[in-house]
Amino acid sequence: MECFESIDQAAAALSGARPAVCLGNFDGVHLGHQALFAKAAAYGPVVAVTFEPHPGKVLQPALAPRLIATRARKLELLEAAGLAAAVVQPFTKDYARTSPEAFEAALFGHMRAAAVVVGFDFTYGRGRAGTVETLGAAAAAASARVAVVPAVTVDGVVVSSSKVREYVLEGRVGAAAKLLGRPFDLDGEVVKGQQRGRTLGFPTANVDTENELRPAAGVYAVRVGLSGGRSRGGAANIGVKPTFDGREVTIECHLFDFEGDLYGQTVRVAFLERLRGEQRFAGVEALRAQIERDVIAARAIVNRP
Repeated sequence: MECFESIDQAAAALSGARPAVCLGNFDGVHLGHQALFAKAAAYGPVVAVTFEPHPGKVLQPALAPRLIATRARKLELLEAAGLAAAVVQPFTKDYARTSPEAFEAALFGHMRAAAVVVGFDFTYGRGRAGTVETLGAAAAAASARVAVVPAVTVDGVVVSSSKVREYVLEGRVGAAAKLLGRPFDLDGEVVKGQQRGRTLGFPTANVDTENELRPAAGVYAVRVGLSGGRSRGGAANIGVKPTFDGREVTIECHLFDFEGDLYGQTVRVAFLERLRGEQRFAGVEALRAQIERDVIAARAIVNRP
């Protein structure tokens, strides 16, 4: 998949390609986004146009969402979806003032899009003045077409990035996975912690992540991706470790049947199911007994068909 840093750069490189352009932020690349890409594939090579940073961070930073995925992970997911190219358009306050007409000219004039595929609630341009209807009129004038994808639902829930965030923040990672089409995951470097897990008989990898979105505090069944395509099931704890009067939130993963040094390596933690919330125990022995039960429960989940 080719990656371009602006619509102008993509237009110069894709001259004559007549792409099918999908528009959106694509945070999480969930099932709704994937429906857009599937629709676009009927019209030509699929190109996703997304924005960096998220418009909310520029226009309403105090209300901006915690992003489901980093830029690198989003691009990885877009490539896995089979796209020909992705355009990461810089989003600034000046760019936010782009008129709907200028945006239409960029799509149908500069990029020469054969089709533009959007979600049912898509708006664009200064003040969100551009609508699906105005986009369709601009496409018709350029002998192109606009395809509108209706809401995608799972178990009666409309798939959206905001709903995925809500589920993850509540710890409902199983529900989030249904909307994403895969488990919610985050990448991070394994760093040295206080090594309490080792003294308890359950050594852990302390994962330092740049991911903005993290599941609610608690214990989870996880699958951890390692270098070389390897992976291990495990149990992860997110929280401050109240039994030890901790204050810093950490992500610690105990990997089943693993021996080795992971310090300095980047791992990917996929959250399968929440086992319980964070809690304080009367002492180390009570904590150790609960961890044993957590590990048994997590193994059962990881080994599920």
